[in-house]
Amino acid sequence: MKTLQSTLLLLLFVPLIKPAPPTQQDSRIIYDYGTDKFEETLFSQDYEDKYLDGKNIKEKKTMITLDEKSLQLQKDESVTPLTPKKENDEMPTCLLCVCLSGSVYCEEVDIDAVPPLPKESAYLYARFNKIKKLTAKDFADIPNLKRLDFTGNLIEDIEDGTFSKLSLLEELTLAENQLLKLPVLPPKLTLFNAKYNKIKSRGIKANTFKKLNKLSFLYLDHNALESVPLNLPESLRVIHLQFNNITSITDDTFCKANDTRYIRDRIEEIRLEGNPIVLGKHPNSFICLKRLPVGSYV
Repeated sequence: MKTLQSTLLLLLFVPLIKPAPPTQQDSRIIYDYGTDKFEETLFSQDYEDKYLDGKNIKEKKTMITLDEKSLQLQKDESVTPLTPKKENDEMPTCLLCVCLSGSVYCEEVDIDAVPPLPKESAYLYARFNKIKKLTAKDFADIPNLKRLDFTGNLIEDIEDGTFSKLSLLEELTLAENQLLKLPVLPPKLTLFNAKYNKIKSRGIKANTFKKLNKLSFLYLDHNALESVPLNLPESLRVIHLQFNNITSITDDTFCKANDTRYIRDRIEEIRLEGNPIVLGKHPNSFICLKRLPVGSYV
């Protein structure tokens, strides 16, 4: 009987007994029975922490550093500027100014020097800026220029030879600047305008206009001239010299004193008003003209 009772008690208490949790060492082991050979893999957090310590973490950082250098190198290579193409050399000027079919309009854009021009440029309008000087380099590679207009700048000096290579230049306007003297002018000019400057007679060489056989329009009014420029070409049609300091003229100023038959029939207008000269005192100075100059005669 005692044995039977003991057996019954054992059967009653067995379901209440729970298996002991696996040890930490057992949790680190995974058994794979799918193969003939038995493999185990350690994967505990403790093992990972140990793996990340010491030498291995340094190796990982080294790998990251190399990646950063590689990325930096790739970045540096990616931003290396490319050599600009020749056809874009003129682009900055044509963004600042307006370029249309050989004409460049750089008006009121506050430039203080002549910008690089497209080589095919024929007309440049650079009015009302802050340009102080013109140099030979400004137009050295622009041989097709026919018209230049620098009205309303601050030009005080024009370098010798600035216009020497502009064999096709026909119109040159330097009005409303600070010029004290005139440069050597290109031979094919038909119009020259330098009104509203500070030019004195000593600032114009004796042969400045002599060889300009195509010059038709000459505007030198509102300057500080003491006399009419010498050797004015026969081709002139309009001469504006008003509001200077001209005090005298001679029989050879517009005519030829030794040739009473000479007639200067191309001249249409001469303006001399606003000068301290009485034109009526020099009657022989105009005998070759079809029209008397505009000015004071009494």
